[in-house]
Amino acid sequence: MTIENILLCFFKNYKDFQTDFSPEINCIVGPNGSGKTNLLDAIYLLAFSKSAFNATDQQLIFHDENYFSVKGRFKLQKSGREVICSLMKGEKKKLICDKVPYTRMSDHIGEFPMVMISPGDAEIISGGSEMRRRFFDGIISQIDRNYLELLIEYQRALLQRNLLLKHFGQHHNFDYDRVAPYDNIILNNGNQINTRRQNFINDFKDVFQYLYNEISGHKESAELQYASAFSHPDYKNRFRKNIENDRVLQRTNLGIHKDDFEFSLNGYSLKKFGSQGQQKSYLIALKMAQYQVMFEKKGFKPILLLDDIFDKLDDYRILKVLQMVQETLFGQIFITDARPERTMQLLSSVQAGKKIITLPV
Repeated sequence: MTIENILLCFFKNYKDFQTDFSPEINCIVGPNGSGKTNLLDAIYLLAFSKSAFNATDQQLIFHDENYFSVKGRFKLQKSGREVICSLMKGEKKKLICDKVPYTRMSDHIGEFPMVMISPGDAEIISGGSEMRRRFFDGIISQIDRNYLELLIEYQRALLQRNLLLKHFGQHHNFDYDRVAPYDNIILNNGNQINTRRQNFINDFKDVFQYLYNEISGHKESAELQYASAFSHPDYKNRFRKNIENDRVLQRTNLGIHKDDFEFSLNGYSLKKFGSQGQQKSYLIALKMAQYQVMFEKKGFKPILLLDDIFDKLDDYRILKVLQMVQETLFGQIFITDARPERTMQLLSSVQAGKKIITLPV
């Protein structure tokens, strides 16, 4: 799968911009502030219907304008597909694929799989459990449409249950009959989500451990575990017995929304004891494993977006990534760099088609 071209209108710092892409390697170069990351984000938007970096869609609109539009043409095997994502202030965001608008954005997820590696990914390791859940949920949702539906329904039930608990706390009363329907969804969907996460991790960690060994030079043992209260055989009774605690705190304190993925090296917490180099190697291995697993599940290579990674990696890790590119493990690749001469030097030995997209200040 590749993206052949893109057209931006009033998207972030772009008033009007269009370009074609190479089906192999695309180097987006330009000074800081020229919009290199924004161009990657536009590609990401067409696959996920949301920005990789901005919390709200309104932030994607060019200053003092009323709308943005991003249009791209993808090639999947021999067929071409056109995707348009746009937003007018005061209206709902629109996503159109092959001239047919989506009624639910979630139906689009997984159609055009992508993997992005950016400086902000460090929070997967250094941040809270929510960052790790978001990372793995994002992967599973691209390869399992039903998983995303279960997750959306779970989150809706969780939100309504928490609102009820807060309401009861404010009014000093309680009616479990009103809570019970949401409990059923949380328990049933939570069990299915738990099972799918565990099955996914069982497959994922073998690929991840192999890649970590390749990147790190077999210096230590990388481990990855999924921790969930819903893995307990008596999770339903434990959840229901926790209702008094939920009433006091006015929120749901057990469930798959509290799960975590534990990262470790040689039995020690990566977050607490891992060096910067070890954490970088671990993160790259996670992302490369994401790519390989998605490739295996989808049957075609996702698009790989590399944002400013040459500034964040040492020479050894850059060499390892480029070796993977040289071995054609990846399909279409996008790389941003503020120093075009460095990019060309690093890629000079890679036998693949390259296009340089130079952005002005």
